[in-house]
Amino acid sequence: QVQLVESGGGSVQSGGSLRLSCAASGPTWNRYWMAWFRQAPDNEREGVAAQTSGRNRTYYADSVKGRFTISRDGADGTLYLQMDNLKPEDTGTYFCASRGYRYDPTLRTSDYDYWGQGTQVSVSS
Repeated sequence: QVQLVESGGGSVQSGGSLRLSCAASGPTWNRYWMAWFRQAPDNEREGVAAQTSGRNRTYYADSVKGRFTISRDGADGTLYLQMDNLKPEDTGTYFCASRGYRYDPTLRTSDYDYWGQGTQVSVSS
């Protein structure tokens, strides 16, 4: 069973930065793809970024390209999300997720099997 625990959320002003972490444990074959999602109040959960094990392939939502960077620590499997130039529309609860192997990248919530509890990010203007 995969377990995912997010941390690093907080409150920042527009233009600021935050770094989220997701501590991961459990079978590595269920963590081939790891991803970040976010959900603003009254909105559906949306994919932000995803990366394969070995950091071979990375995939970003258009809304965060050039501002967010996803990475993984190969030693302990921790997933990170470096968020720079934050905007108020980035506000929401950020979730870490994982799934097993598939060739094509995906940021659909239905394609991920394991989820963390989330960490809150608030960006003020």
